[in-house]
Amino acid sequence: MQRPWPLVFKGARLLVCDEAGSVVDADLAVQGGRIVAIGAELHGQHEVDCRGRWIVPGFVQTHLHLVQTLFRGLADDLVLLDWLRTRIWPLERAHDVDSTAVSARLGIQELLAGGTTTILDMATVAHTDAVFEAASASGLRLYCGKAQMDRHNEAGLSEDTDTSMRSANDLADRWHGRGNLRYAYAPRFVPSCTDVLLRATGEAARARGCLVHTHSSENVDEVALVRALTGRDNVEHLDAVGLSGPDVLLAHCIHLTDAEVGLLSRTGTRVLHCPSSNLKLASGVAQVPELLARGVHVSIGADGAPCNNRLDAFAEMRLAALVQKPRLGATAMDARTVLGLMTREGARALGLDAGVLEVGRLADLVVLDPRRAWTGGDPYSAVVYQFDSRAVASTWIGGVQVAADGVATGVDLGALADEADAALARVRARAGL
Repeated sequence: MQRPWPLVFKGARLLVCDEAGSVVDADLAVQGGRIVAIGAELHGQHEVDCRGRWIVPGFVQTHLHLVQTLFRGLADDLVLLDWLRTRIWPLERAHDVDSTAVSARLGIQELLAGGTTTILDMATVAHTDAVFEAASASGLRLYCGKAQMDRHNEAGLSEDTDTSMRSANDLADRWHGRGNLRYAYAPRFVPSCTDVLLRATGEAARARGCLVHTHSSENVDEVALVRALTGRDNVEHLDAVGLSGPDVLLAHCIHLTDAEVGLLSRTGTRVLHCPSSNLKLASGVAQVPELLARGVHVSIGADGAPCNNRLDAFAEMRLAALVQKPRLGATAMDARTVLGLMTREGARALGLDAGVLEVGRLADLVVLDPRRAWTGGDPYSAVVYQFDSRAVASTWIGGVQVAADGVATGVDLGALADEADAALARVRARAGL
């Protein structure tokens, strides 16, 4: 008999999330933070009884703003540029270190409790260390960078180019590769950044082996503004300043020309789809099936709490599937494809060896209890169309449990809510909102 593995999940139904959308009934063993065996009658020094439960790979959300979690419900019913100028930028400008930390912890609690194990995040201009510290304490896999903005804006949320680059490089040198943490350079979007800054972020990121994360082509007014500033469409301008390729990740990409889609496909530049945010800000519906058919890589994220207003991977998957069907027919986005975008393809976008239940992959796992929302049908369908975060029994990162039954490990929900109330009062007073 195989000597006991350190950790074995017993008797689960595994939604593998491979290209075939496989389902396997088996035990799953973990050692050294990775999946080391899948099969029958595995034994462990510690065993988790998963009979009647399902395991899926941890959800990988590729576009979030943890610093905005504190602003949930304060920026409703606005379009993108007004949302930024009148609410989000003034509120971000008013953050202090403690309010930033509380906002990040609020978001991380929601994410871990809902099965998200890895995120790509954009912070604000200041206090980004607080986001990394909150993630480090939680166990979350975090790819994050400070928002870089060297063009003046009404909220005063900008820096000169040299200061922005110096602070970003310092953060990258301090955090990149530290435990589960990675730095990702984050020029906010073309209207906030000079060409000098955009070029410098790409050069600095590549010198350090980091990703670049920005917004592109989210809103028709934004697209028009970029054309007025640069004489180019968004994706074409980013390419012209060196920001294209598999290490560049562009949130939204709703309003694209045919030439831009071709550029994304040829260069391998990643698209980050945010269906709830795109609808709430009235930005539009990204043509995801067409992008996939053209060979463009797509993954999914919830964006920020003020334009969603939740960070629930299940909600994003459901909408990602449903919004395409009125346009293209009932088969436009099936459940296996969508769950793959939230797991396998999210991990692929980040260069992370996770997202599929295979031997050798990172043991980032979500244990689901289908009895909490009974289904007798296809499990992939249930995860995408039916379940929400209440179906999550536990969340594991690298074989370490980080949440169970709606609460992240070590979190006192009442105390966190009290801290959030106090922090938000300070921020709103400073912002005058």
